[in-house]
Amino acid sequence: MSFLSREATVAKPGFSRWLVPPAAVAVHMCIGQVYAFSVFNKPLGTELGQDVFWVNIAYQIALAMLGISAAVFGKWVERSGPRKTMIASCCCFCGGLLIAALGVKLKSLALIWGGYGFVGGIGLGLGYIAPVSTLVKWFPDRPGMATGMAIMGFGGGALIGSPLAQELMNYFAPSGGTGAMKALMTMSALYACFMLFGAFIVRVPAAGWKPEGYEPKAAASHGMITTASVSVDTAWKTPQFWLLWTVLCMNVSAGIGVLGRAADMCMDMFGVGVAIGAGFTGLLSIFNMGGRFVWSSISDFTGRKAVYCIYFILGAVLYALLPYTQETQNRTLFVICTALIISMYGGGFATIPAYLKDMFGTYQVGAIHGRLITSWSMAAVIGPLLINGLYSSRVAAGVPKAEAYNNTFYLMCGLLGIGLIANLLVRPVDPKYHVKDTPTA
Repeated sequence: MSFLSREATVAKPGFSRWLVPPAAVAVHMCIGQVYAFSVFNKPLGTELGQDVFWVNIAYQIALAMLGISAAVFGKWVERSGPRKTMIASCCCFCGGLLIAALGVKLKSLALIWGGYGFVGGIGLGLGYIAPVSTLVKWFPDRPGMATGMAIMGFGGGALIGSPLAQELMNYFAPSGGTGAMKALMTMSALYACFMLFGAFIVRVPAAGWKPEGYEPKAAASHGMITTASVSVDTAWKTPQFWLLWTVLCMNVSAGIGVLGRAADMCMDMFGVGVAIGAGFTGLLSIFNMGGRFVWSSISDFTGRKAVYCIYFILGAVLYALLPYTQETQNRTLFVICTALIISMYGGGFATIPAYLKDMFGTYQVGAIHGRLITSWSMAAVIGPLLINGLYSSRVAAGVPKAEAYNNTFYLMCGLLGIGLIANLLVRPVDPKYHVKDTPTA
């Protein structure tokens, strides 16, 4: 078992840090399949004789467990190292797919909830934070770019997972049923191969390692970047942690509600067909994925605080323009505005680990990130609740569906305003919170 220990993953002299991003992307592309779970909604509902609403609870449990497990196991991740964590993630996530397949065979909704939702969700949390924490340590000179690569993989997981699941079900369906059970089993095996590949090649830098030419003190002269460290148990007692928690929560809340209703919104506002609505959703997914890399890379040059100001100010302007696009039926402007909004939604996910590294150092940054992700869980409730609730109340009041979204867009501007204020209040962490004599890598 020493092969799994953190000590066994310490890189030897001459190891290229550019081997770590493929390991991180391999894991994130696999666990990002959670975004494609909707492909299984109807087939699983048919297999179990259940309404899609009840099947989709597995997806909700999985996302909730992502945040909970990342927060609970964050310190263990830092202590155990990325290899052991990635293998644990593989066992949970791929094991969850197998349990869900068993649930299909036994016609048990509880097994699907427990397998894909609970066990698989733990795998999501472990697999999400371990690669990000490792990349931050390898790329102190370009942390935004590094974390953007991995989290781009998570956002793009559905682009592979969705067509893969559909093709597998089509292939297995002639042998009986919807093909969902065998598709889940096959995906479990395929994802296990890629996740184990990532675990095999991942490494952590040796103590005191730094990229050639990189000077931490020069980076710290920026003012918002520290060379000190803060432990996870101390970090969440600082105002900076809760300000950044609010920053991420507001950014995600404003984007996730729109992303979840993208197809319906496009069809209601412009009267287009289902095919165009689906195409629009796919386009937003591409911008969601690309924004994770592009915006986080930009933050390496502008600074994290500045790029979040762009997210909030530009995002509010774009949201305020959306009612105008409906009134004038300007579809092109609507697509441009929403694509940029969703790109910044994705960028917010990818930029936050680097922001945490700037504030709290690299020591236990993965554990701190794990606890901050609970804001994502909160946003997953706030965003859809506000969008769906206000839309439904407007339609019930007699407002035409084409115009019913307008007030929700202005509400999103308000959420972004709250996030902007929280971001502007972020200051360097008081030295009294710093850990003494703690390695930064």
